[in-house]
Amino acid sequence: MSVPETQPAVLVLTALPVEYAAIRAHVEKRQELVHPDGTRVERGRLPDSAWHVAIAELGMGAERAAALTTQLINWLHPEAVFFIGVAGSLKDDVGIGDVVVGTQVYEIHGGKQTPEGFLVRPKALPGSHALEQAARSAVRDMPGVRAHFMPIATGDVVLADAESEIAAFLRRSYNDAGAIEMEGSGALRAAHLNGQLDALVIRGISDHADAGKHRADASGSQERAAQQAARVAVAVLRKQRPRGSSSDSEEGPHPDRAGGGITYGGDHIDLRGGTFHGPVTGKIVGRHPE
Repeated sequence: MSVPETQPAVLVLTALPVEYAAIRAHVEKRQELVHPDGTRVERGRLPDSAWHVAIAELGMGAERAAALTTQLINWLHPEAVFFIGVAGSLKDDVGIGDVVVGTQVYEIHGGKQTPEGFLVRPKALPGSHALEQAARSAVRDMPGVRAHFMPIATGDVVLADAESEIAAFLRRSYNDAGAIEMEGSGALRAAHLNGQLDALVIRGISDHADAGKHRADASGSQERAAQQAARVAVAVLRKQRPRGSSSDSEEGPHPDRAGGGITYGGDHIDLRGGTFHGPVTGKIVGRHPE
């Protein structure tokens, strides 16, 4: 089928049904779309925002996430990509029900095995600065959400033993990571290789990545964690407007970005003695207060 018109669009990706259900609950007027290769998304509107949201459940694993994220980016041409869902905590102060926003995502399996041991070759992908800033702003006004901004580790492993060799490896080599999951690096790498799209990984904590994982999951922790991650993603989108939205252009210069003495109007910007000639989008707002 032809590429659907989705601008302004954001792609929100998940791995598990519980994660998909959590974000789906926030999207209205959904319509299912099918890629020629069979990948299915639902596209709808996020209430009280300018965003069209396309959501997809991709299944588990970073390689699968990378391939399918690339496919969906090339098809839907979104402005931003989120990967949301559940994760295990790697820190004592990151509790079940908390949310970790990935300032960067580590690919933990890169390295070289030598006679002296495994030599780590770290690969880290940063999350979008703009989306991270929107998240920091959004969570300040979200009662009941305890958010942490820190790195997230991605590995092809379900960690359910805090005393295991892989747990020790994480503490030794990626000791600032707050959570471990399985797909974030794949989605983030796809976004970075497709035009440097804004992308962010948001994970709700469902367990402590230890022997208590099964009990935590059975208690409903995955549902709660997925819902918290979805809430934060939605709050970020309501905070972050699409590029070129009319609400952006009508606001005029942001006080943190425009210095005193800049005037906007007509076909020029007066920069205190220097003039830039060219088109300017937005209405005349006068002189910024000194």
